[in-house]
Amino acid sequence: MDNGKLKSVLKGVLLICTLSWFGIAFAAGTMTLNLKDADIRAVIATVSEMTGKNFIIDPRVKGKVTVLSSKPMDADEIYHVFLSILNIHGFATVPGKGAIKVVPETNAKQGAIPTIYSDRDDDQFVTRIIPVENVSAAQLVPVLRPLLPQQSHLAAYATTNILIVSSLASNITRIMDLVKQVDQASDSEIELITLQHASADEVARILSSLTSGGAKGTPAVGPKILADSRTNSIILSGDKSDRKNMKSIIERLDTPSGGSGNTKVIYLHYANAKDIATVLSGLGKSIVEKAATNGGAANKSANQINIQADESTNALVISAAPDVVRELESITRQLDIRRAQVEVKAIIAEISADKSAEFGVNWAAYSPDSRAPLGVIDLNGSFTGTAATIAAGQPPSIVGTMLGFGKVNESGGTGFVGLLQAIKGDADSNILATPTLVTLDNEEAEIIVGQNVPFVTGSYTGTSSTPSNPFQTIQREDVGLTLKIKPQINEGDSIRMDITQEVSSVNLSAESATDVITNKRSLKTTVMVDDGQLLALGGLLDETMSDSDRKVPGLGDIPILGWLFSYKKSTKVKRDLTMFLHPRIIRSGKQSTAIASRKYNLLRAEQLKSNEEQLGLISGDAPLVPELERLLELPPPFEKATQELSSASQTAE
Repeated sequence: MDNGKLKSVLKGVLLICTLSWFGIAFAAGTMTLNLKDADIRAVIATVSEMTGKNFIIDPRVKGKVTVLSSKPMDADEIYHVFLSILNIHGFATVPGKGAIKVVPETNAKQGAIPTIYSDRDDDQFVTRIIPVENVSAAQLVPVLRPLLPQQSHLAAYATTNILIVSSLASNITRIMDLVKQVDQASDSEIELITLQHASADEVARILSSLTSGGAKGTPAVGPKILADSRTNSIILSGDKSDRKNMKSIIERLDTPSGGSGNTKVIYLHYANAKDIATVLSGLGKSIVEKAATNGGAANKSANQINIQADESTNALVISAAPDVVRELESITRQLDIRRAQVEVKAIIAEISADKSAEFGVNWAAYSPDSRAPLGVIDLNGSFTGTAATIAAGQPPSIVGTMLGFGKVNESGGTGFVGLLQAIKGDADSNILATPTLVTLDNEEAEIIVGQNVPFVTGSYTGTSSTPSNPFQTIQREDVGLTLKIKPQINEGDSIRMDITQEVSSVNLSAESATDVITNKRSLKTTVMVDDGQLLALGGLLDETMSDSDRKVPGLGDIPILGWLFSYKKSTKVKRDLTMFLHPRIIRSGKQSTAIASRKYNLLRAEQLKSNEEQLGLISGDAPLVPELERLLELPPPFEKATQELSSASQTAE
């Protein structure tokens, strides 16, 4: 006998001795298992020999096995018992190519376990897809999950409404049986009932009160009831018997009212009742005419409609046919919405510069007897009176820098006077205003900061030499800053604004006028700007430069000496008016409160700063606005009443 045959014989003898030691008796093709505290790895080796399957054992697979059997089993039965042994000890098999892996059950669902499509009753760890037809697969997961071992996996795929289960084949078969019993077609449907006379909202409120009689905290039992105000319909969802009972109640409630019309009071939350009444009055007539054309009520009383606005309570009183009242109420609710507000910050800057310079010499010859000029060289048009004043020995009215010289004779002879005049003017003005306006959407806002200046428009003195009861007519006009803005919010957070702006001031430097002269700059435009965007309006208005050179012909052209017979004047005027706008849309009360709080705190900070820096001769604290937190607190009586009301509410609950 060669060595190979000898090894096979010895191996067979060793296997027989081992099985006998474990308590395994076998006949041809069968085996009887009687194991007590046998090592699980030795059992795996035995099953491998009996079934011809190859196993790869995870290092974590350890333990003692006890099995009692009273009859012999074939290889398939042995393998099924083996799977059950592994399941009891927390292990599972993962079939692979050429070998079967023996791993802990917690790792089995992450391996390449087989996917089955038919019922199996063994303990092989498998995956199966369970389709659900009538109920939601996601709703079954929390119901079925407690019925599976912790190592199993259960999930729902909502797109195709299926369950994905990874567990023992026997567990999956049990879950399949439960799903078949639960996945039954229901007679629950959705039904739409259109009302002819009653209000859908009112009927839904009554029906909901009937079905909400359960204890507090328990889910509602019975059909679901919803009201569609637009179509005046009731939507029912539930079992057929429940829906039948509700339909009978709805039919009894949907009956005509006792009179020929219907009167309803609608309280408005945001809109103005008088404005809404005007809109509804025009729509109501067309609604009644349309109903009559389509075969509506034919009697005269049914076609009458009356809409009144109660301004004291901001409510509408509508008297008309029930269907007309419902349609007008639906329109009112769509119009009665909270309107957004717009905050517009404006910066208005006007810069003007008026510069001038004059230099020249004027001459006059006069008669000492009559004190009247005999000849005058007046190059700037204002020297005649000055020369006569000097000749009369009186001081002249001085404008700018004047230097007079000449010869004055007391008797006989002719005198002369020369007057050198040098003037330089420089007038600049800078007007800056930063008004802020907050107004409702599509409502005009106006702010005026200035003075009310009187202007003489007429007078009366009479025709006789001694007038009686003379008088003057005066008209007052606003002089200062005027800004009018009307914003309209469009879709996409863009704002259309109609802007009218005027900046006016009294011209104090006017030299000659019959009355007060005012400077006026105005702008009127319509623009489109996005929310939060900065917009610039206006710019350089004008810039003028004038230069005049007057001289005596011939004498004014003499070098150096020509300055004594010439007069030069230069003037430069520049005006620039620019306005910047920064609009913001305010859609909620929180936004409005935040903006107001920032401005309030800024004002208080400015007041505190003024107190720190003493101005003038008077010291002491100037008046201060209270802190914002104190301002928003309720007065003690109201605060106490609020606390008592809150305590009473909690006691009632």
